Amino acid sequence: MARQSFSATVDMVKYLAKNRVKGIKRYPMVLMLEPTELCNLTCTGCGKIRQSPDVLKMRMTAEDCFKAIDECGAPAVSIAGGEPLVHPEIVEIVNGMLERRKLVMLCTNGILLHRVLDKLKPHPNFTFVFHLDGKREHHDKMVERKGVFDIVMKGIKAAKERGFRVATNTTLYKGASAQDTAELLLELMDMGVDNCIVSPAFTYEEVDPSNSDIFLHRKEVHQLVQDIMARCGDRIRFYDTPIYFDFLQGKRELRCTPWAMPNRNPKGWKGPCYLLTDEHYDTFQEMMEKTNWDEFGYGENPRCASCMMHSGYEMAALKALTPSDTWRLVRWFFAS
Repeated sequence: MARQSFSATVDMVKYLAKNRVKGIKRYPMVLMLEPTELCNLTCTGCGKIRQSPDVLKMRMTAEDCFKAIDECGAPAVSIAGGEPLVHPEIVEIVNGMLERRKLVMLCTNGILLHRVLDKLKPHPNFTFVFHLDGKREHHDKMVERKGVFDIVMKGIKAAKERGFRVATNTTLYKGASAQDTAELLLELMDMGVDNCIVSPAFTYEEVDPSNSDIFLHRKEVHQLVQDIMARCGDRIRFYDTPIYFDFLQGKRELRCTPWAMPNRNPKGWKGPCYLLTDEHYDTFQEMMEKTNWDEFGYGENPRCASCMMHSGYEMAALKALTPSDTWRLVRWFFAS
């Protein structure tokens, strides 16, 4: 849950309460929308851009995007890819989602920010989410292009100067320094960044096997996140919930909820989740009904063995709330 406008927060609480009262076990919280898989970077740990040229050429229209959010009914949408700013209708897509009273997060590597910065308007329900995996040397290494870190930092400053909400998304890989990561997060706070997202990388099957040693195992994630948190203390306004950080640090177990952040891309509704691709479906309902959800998650599927991504576990964190967690969540919400 993103800490944004009060009215949007009320809408999300109502949505959660309505599904709980109805006894609905599985429902989406955030639509992971990928209007295009095309990207202007070849990040080492990304499986999205290692698809066939035919898939990379495909894209959803703005109307396809609106149909997807209306179909699944999620109160929030994360527009990703690929790089969504290469899409010719991206401004129309963002504005259409805001008109539907959705929380909107636009994920970007920052390179093409100039295309939309003067076309989009600041809105309490809209957030730019900049991909930033670490300090200059580490980030540029992971995105396989020098100079991108500096582009991102300039983009963050430009967006904040224009009054936009800004978050950053840091993916943790082997080789990431806890000290450097903590220093980066603290620097981002000093720059006025609203929230930081931190999540370990997923072991995409499409990634070149020669690069498979970049992915962290669960115990390595526990230690790295513990070290980062020890250096940051409570000085970071995290986008992720404190319950999710308990999970990342090995302090509690959570059961993956892959349906909570369903993926819609140019090929259809991707099942079983945002990260694994077994099949594409024509409708959201078909994907929900035909997926055997009990077959996925840690301990159930070998492909899920190292996954601790927020796309699978943030909803699990909300479902695992205890009375003491509720007060922690309230403090987390008002911290920003």
